[in-house]
Amino acid sequence: MQLVYLGLIGATAGILAGMFGIGGGVLIVPALILLLGMPTQTATGTSLVALLLPVGILGVWSYYRSGAITNEHIEYGLIVAAGLFAGTYFGSQIALELSTDMLRKLFAVFLLFVAGYMFFKN
Repeated sequence: MQLVYLGLIGATAGILAGMFGIGGGVLIVPALILLLGMPTQTATGTSLVALLLPVGILGVWSYYRSGAITNEHIEYGLIVAAGLFAGTYFGSQIALELSTDMLRKLFAVFLLFVAGYMFFKN
């Protein structure tokens, strides 16, 4: 089930990245915390693995050296990255079919949802 969650997180982040240009901190990190129960530092490091080349490599190395992520989390991040890769295509296709106004409003609703979740999470 964990692999299914990882794939869904990646695909959803990819779709939203394709639609809104977002992914890591707004979706992947909260999803890893909520769905897989990862500590925040581990979720952040795992998200950086997914975004690894080229922008996250130094951050990944830092989290890895500190022990916040392990080889297992690197594998998780690579699964999420595969979902991102495919999802960005579908997200961009959706975004291109929507009006600019609708896309802006959807993005605002999504950000409110994420903010509410992060604010009220125990």
